Amino acid sequence: MADEKSHATEETVAVSNEALLKAEAYIEADEGATNRLFGWAGKISTAIAVVMSIFHLYAAYAIVPTQELRYIHVAFTLVLSFLLFPVATRFRNRVRWWDIVPGIVAIGTIVYALWGGDDFTDRATVPEHMDVVVGIVFILLLLEATRRTTGLIMPVVSLFFIAYAMLGPHLPAPWTHRGYDLPRLVGHLFITLEGIFGVAVDVSATLIILFTIYGAFLAMSGAGKFFIDFSLALMGNKPNAAGRTVVLSSFLLGGPSGSGVATTVMIGTVAYPMLAKAGFEKNAAGGLLAAGGLGAILSPPVLGAAAFLIAEFLKISYLDVIWMATIPTCLYYLSLLIMVEIDAKRFGAHDVNFKPEMTLGQMTKRYGFHFISLIAVVIFMLIGYSPSLSVFYATAVTFALSFLRKETALVPRKLVKALADGSIGALNAATTCACAGIVVGVVTLTGLGLKFSSIVIAYAGGSLLLTAIYTALIVWVIGLAVPVTASYIICAVIAAPALIKLGIPDYAAHMFIFYYAVLSEVSPPTALSPFAAAAICGGDPYRTTLQSWKYTLPAFVVPFVFVLDPQGVGLLLAIPKGGSWIDIVEITIKTTLGLLALAAVAQSWALRQTTPLERGLLLLSGLLLVFPSLIEALLESLTGRDINYTYVPGLVIGLGVLLWQYRTPAPSRPAVTV
Repeated sequence: MADEKSHATEETVAVSNEALLKAEAYIEADEGATNRLFGWAGKISTAIAVVMSIFHLYAAYAIVPTQELRYIHVAFTLVLSFLLFPVATRFRNRVRWWDIVPGIVAIGTIVYALWGGDDFTDRATVPEHMDVVVGIVFILLLLEATRRTTGLIMPVVSLFFIAYAMLGPHLPAPWTHRGYDLPRLVGHLFITLEGIFGVAVDVSATLIILFTIYGAFLAMSGAGKFFIDFSLALMGNKPNAAGRTVVLSSFLLGGPSGSGVATTVMIGTVAYPMLAKAGFEKNAAGGLLAAGGLGAILSPPVLGAAAFLIAEFLKISYLDVIWMATIPTCLYYLSLLIMVEIDAKRFGAHDVNFKPEMTLGQMTKRYGFHFISLIAVVIFMLIGYSPSLSVFYATAVTFALSFLRKETALVPRKLVKALADGSIGALNAATTCACAGIVVGVVTLTGLGLKFSSIVIAYAGGSLLLTAIYTALIVWVIGLAVPVTASYIICAVIAAPALIKLGIPDYAAHMFIFYYAVLSEVSPPTALSPFAAAAICGGDPYRTTLQSWKYTLPAFVVPFVFVLDPQGVGLLLAIPKGGSWIDIVEITIKTTLGLLALAAVAQSWALRQTTPLERGLLLLSGLLLVFPSLIEALLESLTGRDINYTYVPGLVIGLGVLLWQYRTPAPSRPAVTV
């Protein structure tokens, strides 16, 4: 069936313009529906965006005082948000007075704050009447800008937290607190550097925008096309080449883009015809594309915007965050690759005739300098430069290397486009970070984080396992409604303290929350990556989402290893307490083997289609390998004896199933999923 279908479409499979338009709509849902401005409006907005990028590049190299940098960053963000994001879809592609006036007022509020200097900041606890008025106007403008760029949910969440701060005495226990009046609340959120202009905006102004500029320079120099072509040429014409191409290209593209939806669409337009010709079913192809796009938020050196916040919250180097993400990222892509290999067998994938314009050697010789651009930021951090200065120099390297080929050179027209795209690409994250500052400010003012962690631990009865499960569910539910960055910020301040209280290292707790916040990319109703992939592949959005869940499921048990296994921090390249580097190697091997077993369970296929008994045994094998401490605890409670080395029976069971399948006949034809 799969063979007939793929042969029938071998010459006709293509991504239609209608499908591309639908996919672009999901990108807009993720990044905001921007105006396409021409004439004077287009020139002015482009000029503002270019100036914003130049200012932040200057701030990365020179010294700009913290308060001025954060306030000016937010001012640029608000002005561009009002100019480029319409108040409603029907008003797109034109600038109205209600877009210009809020921008001017936003500049006025920032000028008022900066003009006040130290006297203004000293009035945070007892603000003057005008401070309160200006602060309220600013908060309303921020909520509207966030609504335009990210949707209604984040502003509503922020208003909910503001209401919580003001209604504290009237709330039922254990949520009650002293309560704060409007002047005190506005002073804390608007005047101090612990509210809107706090940690999140600092990260947005010093790292996120610089990395989006860096990504824009890579894109304009043709790095994206090269990475896809390189992946296609490297994988050749083998039956599983199409799936492997998605995995490799998503890793290469994900690093510089950091956007799951954009990466999904970029790869999907090229790779879906290959997947269809190879015999992949539409929903499975869409699920694979979405899972590959999800890797964009997990892949060094850029990861997602939330990764920069991890460094700031923990007061560690961003290079440390990259190191912590290295093994989990490798495990994610290994799991995805295994799922692809299994699918190639399940769907009876066959060779895809692909003839690249150049050989792999010719392509690498001609455009291989893009790899230098990709890793430049890590090289500079290894040398010892700060993350912001590293990305500044990496951007300069990308600009210089682009002139090695005439067609990739960032000539003035391309340079202006790259600078403008860099700032525009940061608007979504910047408004999210500023709006999330309201949440962070309320949490710090009311002590909600400690209160919430006590409530979670009490509900879990002090159990680390239940606390981890509750925390994962909280992050997942919040992630259903808000973007990854906002989900991480909210949960980092209200949920992380619960894990830390139970003895989990702070870096492991924050990485746990980060990985589950990323699940929002493949979780309805905000499953934008699978929905975009479904639009490209012509599949059903919800069935595609389920397929993407299946592809990502094995890898997303990894965060539980961080917190449940004493050796688990080894996956973050941290030596466990009282251990050595051998623990890092051991936990990586055990987790890898466990993921292979769980991937076979998710796909109902190992060496061949599995029976229910074989799936049950593989599930047990995977759990014994990935969660040995959990199984040990259960066995010890049942037997009353000390149990060690449960990964050994896990390994034996898994190998036993593979040996049994190897020695028994395979089905006459591969199974195809519905």
